[in-house]
Amino acid sequence: MSKSKDSGYFEVSSLAGAKLFSRNLTGEIVMLNMLRFREVADYSASLELAPKQPIAGEEAYRRYSIHTLPLLQAAGGSVVYSGTGGDFLIGPADESWDLVLLVRHQSLQAFRAFATDKAYLAGAGHRTAALRDSRLLPLLDMR
Repeated sequence: MSKSKDSGYFEVSSLAGAKLFSRNLTGEIVMLNMLRFREVADYSASLELAPKQPIAGEEAYRRYSIHTLPLLQAAGGSVVYSGTGGDFLIGPADESWDLVLLVRHQSLQAFRAFATDKAYLAGAGHRTAALRDSRLLPLLDMR
């Protein structure tokens, strides 16, 4: 993920993407998403998606989810888990996450096709507007 001027992580860096695809992963992958919302969504990078009145980051992410879920399902993916976060039981005391998601994709190639699809990208600005920080960790089932 590349870091922004706000010191948060929002986009995949070319180095991280290259490292992921060089692993030649096969089979299903699950993406662990850890999200921290802005108090007020920042649509400066996606003015075409901006609502008439300011909205909370959580509301902007809800709009992203409404846009994205049908596209994810059409690509064979699914949300395995979605839950509110908070402070760590084990971890940094000053770090917390608002929402945690597990998103399953049929393969790494299916994930790439989904994430680069024009229809998906048309609404991805809601995600960027919503987030103050995020993490995305690809997981492989060990079973």
